[in-house]
Order: sequence, then C-alpha cells, then structure tokens
Amino acid sequence: MPHCFNCYFTFNEEHTLIYFKSSPDSSHSHILKTNPVIAGCILPDKLQKLVVQGIQFEGRILYEENELAKDASLIYHKHNPLALAKAGHVWTIQINSIKMTDSTLGFGKKIVWEREVLS
Repeated sequence: MPHCFNCYFTFNEEHTLIYFKSSPDSSHSHILKTNPVIAGCILPDKLQKLVVQGIQFEGRILYEENELAKDASLIYHKHNPLALAKAGHVWTIQINSIKMTDSTLGFGKKIVWEREVLS
C-alpha cells in the first residue's frame, strides 16, 4: 500500500538521486525496508497562483550496499547540517522517470525524462 510523507531532501544531479532522512521507526521507513518502489512530487518552496510548476517522479530505494548509496549521509548532512541534531537514517532514491509541469513554458507544458535502460 502506498504511503505518502513529506521530507527535506538533497538532490544529486550527476546520478539523478534524492537523499532524505527519516526516523527508523517511521511507517514509511518500515515500508521502504521491504518495498523499494517509490513515487513522489516536488513543488517549489513558494507557490504562485498563476504559475503551475512541479515534478512527479518514480524511482526505487537504493540500499546501503549499493555503491551509489554509500555516501548518502555525508552528502545529505553537508547540505542540511542542522539535521545532524536529529537521529535518523539517510535513504537514497534513484529516480527512473520524471514528469515536469511548467506553465511558464506554455499552458499545460509537460517535459518527460526517463532513465536510459542499459541492456
């Protein structure tokens, strides 16, 4: 069953990863331990009534054993140093697809990106 939650995050543009921190006792942490599939939305910090912007993404959790997840805590805390004051686990999401809506480019304008699958 999907579980929605809000979080602070850090984006790794080079590898298209999102890092976020969560309590190990949270409902979503328990779910993510057994179900790595994830989806979410990201909106700007300040919403403007006449401008619609934001992304929807799909991806999967990369567990600590994954090479791309090994520096997650270091990278996350570098961008969010106050988060060091709170215990928790830093998770890594590998984004596999994004749909961005940006009405500044035209009404209902959507841009779609998908991770290239290597065979």
